[in-house]
Amino acid sequence: MAVEIREIPIGGKLKDFLNVVDPIYRDDPNYVRPLNFEVGQRLSKKNPFFEHGEGTAFVAYRLGWPVGRITAQIDKSHLERYKDDVGFFGFLDTVDDPEVAKALIDAASDWLKDRGMKRIRGPLSLNINEEMGCLIDGFDTPPMIMMPHHRPYQGGLIEQAGLKKLKDVYAWRYTIGDVSKRAQKAHDDVAKLPELTLRHVDKKHIERDVRIIMDVFNDAWSDNWGFVPLSEAELSKMAEDMKLILIPELTYIAEVDGEAVAVALALPNLNEMTQDFGGRLTPVNVGKLLYRLKVKGPTTARLVILGIRRKLRGVKKYAGLSTYLYTKMHRAAERVGVRWGELSWTLEDNAPVNVGIKLMGGKIYKTYRLYEKEL
Repeated sequence: MAVEIREIPIGGKLKDFLNVVDPIYRDDPNYVRPLNFEVGQRLSKKNPFFEHGEGTAFVAYRLGWPVGRITAQIDKSHLERYKDDVGFFGFLDTVDDPEVAKALIDAASDWLKDRGMKRIRGPLSLNINEEMGCLIDGFDTPPMIMMPHHRPYQGGLIEQAGLKKLKDVYAWRYTIGDVSKRAQKAHDDVAKLPELTLRHVDKKHIERDVRIIMDVFNDAWSDNWGFVPLSEAELSKMAEDMKLILIPELTYIAEVDGEAVAVALALPNLNEMTQDFGGRLTPVNVGKLLYRLKVKGPTTARLVILGIRRKLRGVKKYAGLSTYLYTKMHRAAERVGVRWGELSWTLEDNAPVNVGIKLMGGKIYKTYRLYEKEL
């Protein structure tokens, strides 16, 4: 039974692309189907990504039934920064069939090669600032907001299609309990600094504060592997999206003499609240989501960003600033009813960050892998 591949252009009809995940994950209790409208927005021409990128989607069929999906995309911002002729694939989900996975990856590879790319890298949906990697360890818990989930066989199928490991990233589980004496002392030492002030994001000025957060983030992460800054349009879209879900108490902007120098941002785990929606945001589900988010409140959250400006690195009196922020986030999560959180993602070879998370009591509970091959 041959595998048939059909291409769906960006902005095309996504019904099969969306629904193919149902048979793939039917008996996986930890899978959370992404909301259809959210995936549809990301794969529409209105997505700011496509102001600096291009892409397409593919669905695989056997006997007329969808059995897998993938996207292929080129991020011109990445190419301008790294000049490496690397294209990406993402949104990869397949049945446990090497032929299906290879056919999809080959289709994405051919599309990228036709546009001058020399290597294919992924999964990235759509680039490094969104969902990243294939889950290779930690299948026994649901994914957090903006993090992927896969079947245990998926990574092996990617390797059988000719790709090899490029980089692993970690997700850390952090349980809200007692802050260690060492971390508390580091917090207390930083808290004594007279020039340091701390505030939450102001939802009335959310675009301003999101830009402040991302300005610090861009500076802090600019030398990280694979880093690409958000565009102006992407910043505005992020601020607009944040208005709906942001819990200000789970955000911090630290200033030294009035300049923002460090930031922390955690998001309520929407997957906790939408797991029973089946991807559909009906009027009834909207009501459920609002109740669960605004009234009942989340019990889990994801620390998405924690960054400190590079100029403060190596300055002795600010050495405990990251621990200070971790401790503040711990206390804030405790106050709003969050029982545990995920810190993600961190690069496997980013020793300073990983050591800091261990110091606070974090434990690696999921590993995601990026793959690559020559075209």
